[in-house]
Amino acid sequence: MTEWVQAALLGVLQGLTEFLPISSSAHLRIYPELLGWPDPGAAFTAVAQIGTEAAVILYFARDIGRIVRAWTLSLVNRRSSWDPLDARMGWYVIAGSLPIVAAGITFKDVIEGDARSLWLVATTLIGLGVVLGVADRVGSKKRPIEALTLPHALAVGVAQALALVPGVSRSGASISMGLFLGYDRAACARFAFLLAIPAVLGAGFFEWPSALAAGSEYSIGPLLLATAIAFLVGYAVIAWLMRWLQHGSFLPFVVYRIALGLLVLGLLAGGVIDG
Repeated sequence: MTEWVQAALLGVLQGLTEFLPISSSAHLRIYPELLGWPDPGAAFTAVAQIGTEAAVILYFARDIGRIVRAWTLSLVNRRSSWDPLDARMGWYVIAGSLPIVAAGITFKDVIEGDARSLWLVATTLIGLGVVLGVADRVGSKKRPIEALTLPHALAVGVAQALALVPGVSRSGASISMGLFLGYDRAACARFAFLLAIPAVLGAGFFEWPSALAAGSEYSIGPLLLATAIAFLVGYAVIAWLMRWLQHGSFLPFVVYRIALGLLVLGLLAGGVIDG
């Protein structure tokens, strides 16, 4: 039963932290350590993220449907009544996904090994927290998502690739780049969520065999439970965050990231937890 309870709580944690710019992978590494649970591993994290990405697909289903339709029609019929912006967005998501795919394949062993060091996780929590705070402060926040260009999509894609390191945060890195490029907060979050879909789903299905291999901490039942819970919680978090960004800033997340990073560094330095 302990395995099921742990998996359920990890699913809640995944759902709460995937879309907020505070790094779900960092939380799935830190909190099991604090609670004395085994590290669920990079494969478990990747599969659980399928649940949160399913929440993105459901929440943005209308947008995704338009984008897929327009992109597809643009390939076969240039005179059809599709929206050029939606067609371009399809290309931007594809282009922006390339950096993280290349980095994930190249650095797979490092990501699943040395990159899970709590010293590194805590440091990246603090570092990206500072970057996000600066970006939110200096970014003009005047460009809507309709102003997105291919070079900017690639730049956000490169930033997203940094999130392969636990503690960086996929949404945090993508949003920070978007803010530096002058896009408004809602546009940054919207494109960050759309951009994550191919990468996260691809990684999740790629890591599925590893997550169920002999020696894995969680069997298929608890893993599916965590994924389902992550979907439900993640959908609620997306809805809340998109409303919050209409008027709120990223400052609360910056403060939280830095505070958590400092706490983990302090516990590591004091020998309370192992890195």
